[in-house]
Amino acid sequence: MGKPRVLSGVQPTGALHLGNWLGAIRNWVDLQDTHDTFVCVVDLHAITVPHDPARLAEDTLNTAALYLACGMDPQRCSIFIQSQVAAHSELCWMLNCVTPLNWLERMIQFKEKAVKQGDNVSVGLLDYPVLMAADILLYDANLVPVGEDQKQHLELARDIAQQRINARFGREEQPVLKVPKPLILKEGARVMSLTDGRSKMSKSDPNEASRITLLDPPELITKKIKRAKTDPERGLEFANPDRPETDNLLGLYAILSGKGREAVAQECADMGWGQFKPLLADAAVAALEPIQARHKELMADRVELDRVLATGRDQAESVANATLKRVRDALGFAKRS
Repeated sequence: MGKPRVLSGVQPTGALHLGNWLGAIRNWVDLQDTHDTFVCVVDLHAITVPHDPARLAEDTLNTAALYLACGMDPQRCSIFIQSQVAAHSELCWMLNCVTPLNWLERMIQFKEKAVKQGDNVSVGLLDYPVLMAADILLYDANLVPVGEDQKQHLELARDIAQQRINARFGREEQPVLKVPKPLILKEGARVMSLTDGRSKMSKSDPNEASRITLLDPPELITKKIKRAKTDPERGLEFANPDRPETDNLLGLYAILSGKGREAVAQECADMGWGQFKPLLADAAVAALEPIQARHKELMADRVELDRVLATGRDQAESVANATLKRVRDALGFAKRS
């Protein structure tokens, strides 16, 4: 048997931040050695909310370059842009036609985003979990790395595959679609907002001070950390529910410095914020410096970046088109001559 396959992706909306890197991309880098890894820039998902067309292509390439700068290796994984593989849209339509509307209406993220958009809610916002299911199911993924906020989307993909496709159009000994399992990311990579230690760091937060992006210059990183929310107590500690910001900032220092949680807990046990924040800022700047340097090189060499993405697209299409053919045949579409 070959390596188990995983699929992951990030939207090119907003700049990737520490939470994206430490909570997802860093884990993908590790998976390259043990799994058949596919990673994509999910640009079709980026247009489910109002967007700037002039920025979309540039943000898409920026995101792909950051994958590479963070350690994704095109010799060990397939890196591609979602919209360049037509099978995503075609399978999405087929899954739309068998997915009950009430399954989508109960999705938590749709309810939250619909409230914010008011009368401007698009069909795409309601339907993007089905597109996400198509993304996952096209690649016969054994595992899908997920955080807490994505578990419901993976469950939807599993339900569509098993209940709406395999049970109706397949045979028990020969299912049409592989039903993937969640790969829960290792503990310690949940990065919270710099302005609210009880909320995840997010690209959609209107307050830019809430996050450190991977391309923030050193002076901006230092400024954001200096202004990060803290508490009046001296001494830093983990796992105190009354001190969420302390737990978050100390956890960031443990990861970015490479020292680990036990060592930094001892180092900072009696430390004040005025002493600690410069240490965290220095660790963040040092950790991001090689990523920023590699990203700059990649964006300056568009020919090489395009080559990597074209290779990844070809690899993705070979897998996706085979899955799409199985679904087309199972649903009764006329065969292509």
